[in-house]
Amino acid sequence: MFHLVLTACFAASSPLCMPVLLPAGSAATREDCRHGAARITQDWLQDHPDLTGNGFRCVAGNQLPALDLREIAPGVHVYQGRPAQMEDTADGRIANLGVVIGEDRIAVIDSGVSRRQGQEFLTAIRQISDKPISHVILTHMHPDHVLGAAVFAEAGAQVVAHHALPRALAVRAQSYLDNALRLFGAEQMLGTEIVLPDMVVTDSMTIDLGGRSLLLRTARTAHTDNDLTVFDDASGTLFTGDLLFRELTPVVDGSLLGWIDWAEMPPSPVPSLIVPGHGRVAQNWPEAVKPQQDFLTALRDATRETIRDGLPMSRAVPRIVEGMSAWRNGWQSYEATVARDATASFKELEWEQ
Repeated sequence: MFHLVLTACFAASSPLCMPVLLPAGSAATREDCRHGAARITQDWLQDHPDLTGNGFRCVAGNQLPALDLREIAPGVHVYQGRPAQMEDTADGRIANLGVVIGEDRIAVIDSGVSRRQGQEFLTAIRQISDKPISHVILTHMHPDHVLGAAVFAEAGAQVVAHHALPRALAVRAQSYLDNALRLFGAEQMLGTEIVLPDMVVTDSMTIDLGGRSLLLRTARTAHTDNDLTVFDDASGTLFTGDLLFRELTPVVDGSLLGWIDWAEMPPSPVPSLIVPGHGRVAQNWPEAVKPQQDFLTALRDATRETIRDGLPMSRAVPRIVEGMSAWRNGWQSYEATVARDATASFKELEWEQ
């Protein structure tokens, strides 16, 4: 397959230019890719007034950067992100991303932290299959999972998410983009934008890919208030998004108690493989969930102790952090996360009845 690649430059005084893959121009042959390329690039630039074009070309997919995808079950491929917080990396590529290939269509689970990562994700998928990508499913609002979605939307995929995600993401959109630009620079983030869902899930939804289907389910407020899981019936693979952390310290951004409750109920159907939002793929539910559940339960108990002792938050948070010290060696990016978790936990439990 050949991909249309535009050299895009900042319209402002910066001389920075970067290649931007335009999925609308992808084709089986170079000649077909070139046909209509001028119109496609012009239309795309009109939608991105902060950028200008400096030429385009049609490039074979095997000559473009591509993510490293690993097949964990027939038709199920995973990119495993680094188990670290975004600020501890050079490019923010910390989230696990998934691909499920049916007989007729492909679904993508999460899209990465930037357009650049989304492009490399698409290129990797096209090295495996040229079937249409019908859906990109966003498991929740956080930037490491959603900022590459525009690439797949331009490829014709419908963007699907929890019904609470549009509001939550819209409120945070500019801060997410600004923070990613500050952390990773214009070279990594050029062309990155927020894309809101075309379809939302209020309780559950089934997506037919031909020969296999995906069951999407919303969760109660837990890691966030817009968490979504994806279950592939053909392989028994469950994508949990950030409802499940492995290796990387869990981040409380919704409800600590809700998250503990969610994990106490084993999934149904029982999965044979579990792909967490961060960390290694697990073979069974107890293996997947126990370390996180132990961490969250210890956080709850340490927080309740400070509240019983009548400590204000300014004194409670250091006490909670100290009480969680036994967990330091079990999780990556622990120091950068545990105080934040302690603050969120205290705020939630302070008025617990």
